[in-house]
Amino acid sequence: MVEATSCGGVVIFRGKILLLYKNYKHKYEGWVLPKGTVEEGEDYKQTAIREVKEESGADARIIKFIDTTRYTFNTPQNTVMKDVHWYLMMSDSYYSKPQREEYFVDSGYYKFHEAYHLLKFSNEKQILEKAYEEYTEMKRKNLWGSRKYF
Repeated sequence: MVEATSCGGVVIFRGKILLLYKNYKHKYEGWVLPKGTVEEGEDYKQTAIREVKEESGADARIIKFIDTTRYTFNTPQNTVMKDVHWYLMMSDSYYSKPQREEYFVDSGYYKFHEAYHLLKFSNEKQILEKAYEEYTEMKRKNLWGSRKYF
């Protein structure tokens, strides 16, 4: 068993959530949240910001930590146990451009209920629910987008 760590974000702009569509040789297809592997010398926040930028082209900043998910998957060589540290993030625009090198073929911002139903993995749906709950609570308290909060 091999352990791996990734970081990612639930990126929101004007109430809509950024999703990426991955299509890897027609074997792996589906909508996902942006995330990726921690590189040497990076902390988790730096990884989340970098991965969102690399995979989607979106400039986003971290608002707060949401949660960590854990799952396992098999490769031809090993079983991988992966921890993913998730952050609620804010974007400054609807701009996105999927990273073709990572087999992302589409990207966009979707309303919560659309994003929830599009997401491929149940653990990402759970993270989306938690992040969106935080977002709506911050909106209710007029804290979303307020520099005093950060």
